[in-house]
Amino acid sequence: MKLDEIDRKLLGLLQEDSKKTTKEYALHLNLSITAAYERIKRLEKTGVIAKYVALVDKKKVDRAFVVLCHVKLVQHTKAYVLQFEKEVQALYEVVECYHTSGDYDYILKIYVRDMEAYRDFMVTKLTALNHIGSTQSSFVINEVKHTTRIPL
Repeated sequence: MKLDEIDRKLLGLLQEDSKKTTKEYALHLNLSITAAYERIKRLEKTGVIAKYVALVDKKKVDRAFVVLCHVKLVQHTKAYVLQFEKEVQALYEVVECYHTSGDYDYILKIYVRDMEAYRDFMVTKLTALNHIGSTQSSFVINEVKHTTRIPL
């Protein structure tokens, strides 16, 4: 779908705060309320806007220990890849999983309470998955930048 400048501005506003009223977006974009509403509905219908969510402060829900875990499979066969991807989706501590190039096959972003909780996760859940050859964990010292905003 081709986005014009108003669509891009509207998406930027929605990414910043999707709880504003259509009237507030319309005023900011110098549109009528109907025009703003129709643009939002079109962006939703075409799948440009996939869904609306609440962003939770991980510190306030006791999940501020962030780990980036690199995973290497024993073999990179289609069956092993598909099985790993299916199993990792069931691990609620894993909030992101990327199939990557390089020395490791996957990078996982994991939120847990603390180091002890991460050790328990590794021992009882992650390394219990089939076909994992090795892992390497990096612990986040400080979150310098975190955004859910897609640059437009």
